[in-house]
Order: sequence, then structure tokens, then C-alpha cells
Amino acid sequence: MDIRAVVFDVNGTLIRILTEDRADQIFRSAAHFLAYQGIDLHRDEVRDLYFSTLKEQQRASAELYPEFDAVGIWRTIIDDHMTDFTRALPGEKLEQMPLFLAEISRGIARRRLSLYPHVREVLDVLRERYLIAVVTDAQSAYARAELHKVRLLDYFDPIVVSGDHGFRKPDPRLFRLALDRMGVAAENALYVGNDMRCDIYGAREVGMTTVMVDSDQGTKAYRDCVPDHTITDFRDLLTILGLPEL
Repeated sequence: MDIRAVVFDVNGTLIRILTEDRADQIFRSAAHFLAYQGIDLHRDEVRDLYFSTLKEQQRASAELYPEFDAVGIWRTIIDDHMTDFTRALPGEKLEQMPLFLAEISRGIARRRLSLYPHVREVLDVLRERYLIAVVTDAQSAYARAELHKVRLLDYFDPIVVSGDHGFRKPDPRLFRLALDRMGVAAENALYVGNDMRCDIYGAREVGMTTVMVDSDQGTKAYRDCVPDHTITDFRDLLTILGLPEL
């Protein structure tokens, strides 16, 4: 293999993450916050509005693999239910409220955020030899913040986040965006992910060599898709690339 770049998925591949996106505390907290902005909604109403707006976003999208917009959902809820009290709030505060709600909701939903074993040590080796990048399905409001939290943000360039573009993997455009920004052909790039549909199928369709991380997350089978390599220990990535073991 003439590999010049290694591209990673994030959640389930580099980061072990667990969220409870329907947790009652998310919508109770959001309802309490909105009450202080002049918007009187019960937590169950907030929950129903959130998920119905999410589904409407996806239905309205022309994309084959549509991504939702968490900040846009909160903006819609605020716009549709604001009162004269809300309208009288400072413009800067009104502008920031949807992002704040997206960030605090994610923070409340999150139950776990940590690196899988040996991820940092392997990345330290790889960044001395290859271009390394990220292509991840995530929201713009928190994808980079979560990479920062686990001290990985500075490892990657570019970081391609589906929420920035309105479509998700396995859409080939996300993979091509990373390749184009690195100036690397698909046949010279390795993609590492944990989901057979989103990661392995998507990267394979673009022409990248694929590595399936058999972690505790992700879809393990999709159509007749077979990765070029499968690993259970992140250090095995070095062996695949012909590098010395740690």
C-alpha cells in the first residue's frame, strides 16, 4: 500500500461515547431555561417539539442521507413560541440561545466520553508519518468541543463534520472533502471506522482502503460489504501500515 493519509471516524472509533438523547432532564432543563426567556412550555412539549422538528428537517431535505441541525431545531422552537417578553430580549442573547440550548442539551445527555485504549499513542506515531484527518457524523455545535475535551482536536486537519454540510455518511462527498483538502487520492488513503454502513461502505465506495474497528458501537454488517482489515486492538493499525509495534 502507498498510504499517505489516514482518516478516522470519531465516535465508536476513537472515542467511547454514551448519550441518552431522550433523557427527561434535558427537556426539563430546557423548559426551565425557556421560561426565563418568556416561553412557557412543559418539558414533554419541549421534547415533542424537538423530535418532531428534527423529523421535519429530515423530510424537507433533498439529501439521500440527511443530517439534522440541533441549533436549527432550537431556533425553530424559540421562533415559534416567543412572546413579547422574548422579543424584548437583547438581540445578541436571542442569537445565542439556540446554540446554548444545543450545547447544554448535549452536555446533559452525555454519560460517557473517553478514548479507547491506545488511541493517543497510535495517533502520536501516525502524525509523524502521515496526514491524518477526521470525517465524522456529528453536530457542529459539539463535535470539535468533544475532540478538544479528550485532547485530540489538534491532531487532525481537516476535520469534516456532517453537521457543517447537511448530509451524513455514507455520502461520498464527505470523504472526498477530506481527500481534496489534503490533496491525496483515495487510493493513497486509509479510512478507519467502526460502522460497516456509514464508515466502511462509504469509504470503500470512494476507493479508500478500509479498516473496521470492531468496537462496542456501530453497525457490524451491511449488504455484502467487507473491510480490507478488521482490528480489535487499536495498536494493530500500526501493523497494517507496516510500522513498528508500540
